Amino acid sequence: MRRIAPALKYFFSKADMLLLFLCVATTIFGTVIISSATQHFSDTRYIWVQLAALVLGIFVYIFFTLVDIDIIAERREVLYIFNIILNMLLFTPFGVDVFGNRSWLDFPVLPFNIQPGEICKLTFIILLAKTMSTHQRTISKPTTVLRLGFEVIFMFLLVIVSSRDDGVAMMYILIFLVMAWTGGVSWIWFALGIGAVIIVAPIAFELEIGGRALFDDYQKNRILMLFDETIDPTGEGVRWHTNNSLLTLTNGGVTGMGLFNGARTKIGALSQQHTDFIFSVIGEELGIVGCVFIILLLLAIVARCIFVGVKAGSYMNRQICIGIAGMMIWQIFINVGMCIGLTPVIGLTLPFVSYGGSSLLTMFAAMGIISGIHMRPAPDTGAHYIRPAYYRELY
Repeated sequence: MRRIAPALKYFFSKADMLLLFLCVATTIFGTVIISSATQHFSDTRYIWVQLAALVLGIFVYIFFTLVDIDIIAERREVLYIFNIILNMLLFTPFGVDVFGNRSWLDFPVLPFNIQPGEICKLTFIILLAKTMSTHQRTISKPTTVLRLGFEVIFMFLLVIVSSRDDGVAMMYILIFLVMAWTGGVSWIWFALGIGAVIIVAPIAFELEIGGRALFDDYQKNRILMLFDETIDPTGEGVRWHTNNSLLTLTNGGVTGMGLFNGARTKIGALSQQHTDFIFSVIGEELGIVGCVFIILLLLAIVARCIFVGVKAGSYMNRQICIGIAGMMIWQIFINVGMCIGLTPVIGLTLPFVSYGGSSLLTMFAAMGIISGIHMRPAPDTGAHYIRPAYYRELY
């Protein structure tokens, strides 16, 4: 107790309270929408789980603010082992199937399931930022690029093999691209990478690992339908979710039909309307005004992450901030894109808004890391880390 009091005092005086306010406000807004989106279930469990995750998320935010990220980044081998073990648990009885993807862990002691692929995005960002920091002077050399490439391919394949969740796996590549670009990797490598994707993509579509196809037919068609109108012309197959989402989204017009009054939302006409397609629910009930409001709120969080990154005193911390901001930007773009038919339906939630305890805790942990970077001065290049001020008060 003697150590907790000064730690909390230090948190409230130095932490990024603006970022915490934005996260809490967005989550409360999302919880209200979840309440409307799940009213047809006549079950308040979703609301209570989300509120419990919010309260726990605030404590997670405080914890990661007070923990020096440099200390975590130094334990690279522990982070690698953590990623492997957490994903391999999906092959145990704790792993559960959800809509064809074995991407969730169900522990009886927890009120919500855990998605390893979501949690490991944070450890991946830290590992990648640490590697880039160590090799920042040779960031565009072939040996460094190959090492960075190995890290992203390893995580991509680990998630695909363990969970078959191509949407979450794709996020690792997108995060890598943002961090590599801002980290100073030469544009020549991006050009070579694009060429490699063009060559490898058709092979990967047909690749089998352990007797199982890397991508199932429905996964392929969800991507190809964006470019080929002959795929599911009746809209009863892979286009069904997108068409249904557009019907709900456009039902609200400019100002919407009102909270809890969405005609399609009330009857649960849209599958997964409290998770993947919650943006369409916002469109039906709050109209274009509500959609613009939530996008601006989310972009404010992204802008704050970038601001802290720009002001960060070290290359590694800057890359962590940019990686987290990139993760959010891509997830917002893909989720909204799914709802309007611009991107394939790959099961990504809208940060802080969609239902999901695992996703919400991951986002609060990410924002806690940002807050921790905000509250600490530039690290001494000759030291591994700077001891937080509240520790100095204790000793």
